[in-house]
Amino acid sequence: MNDWTRLCELLDDDPELLPAVRLAVAGDEDPWTALIDGLDDAGALAYLEVNDTGIELADALPPLPRVFATGVELDKVGDVEGDLTAAIVRADSLLASRDLRIVYLDEDSDAYPLVVVPIANVAEILEITERLGFTARIFP
Repeated sequence: MNDWTRLCELLDDDPELLPAVRLAVAGDEDPWTALIDGLDDAGALAYLEVNDTGIELADALPPLPRVFATGVELDKVGDVEGDLTAAIVRADSLLASRDLRIVYLDEDSDAYPLVVVPIANVAEILEITERLGFTARIFP
């Protein structure tokens, strides 16, 4: 449970996230799904689909609390030609100037859940996620 606790702390500070994940760990639910659902419920997740474009990303990121607090302008992300990954790389570079990174949380579906976290948390998030048997990644 210590890894789940730490992962929740690193991803978001919503007080309801950790209890939801703890309940899933203790019960028959998938804690990874509970984590993603909890981040979504907290408004900390940009929930896109693999076929979305930069326009959808430019709309999904600004309401996230960490992004909103920076005031970073993401309109240029909507102009990125190509797939969603290219737009994420552009957005990630803009957010990096505010010490934030975009982390993808793999759900094994067409969903593309993205969370924005402090750069200082990224390495530990990736390490814990791997140790728990799940996949999270950043963009080059």
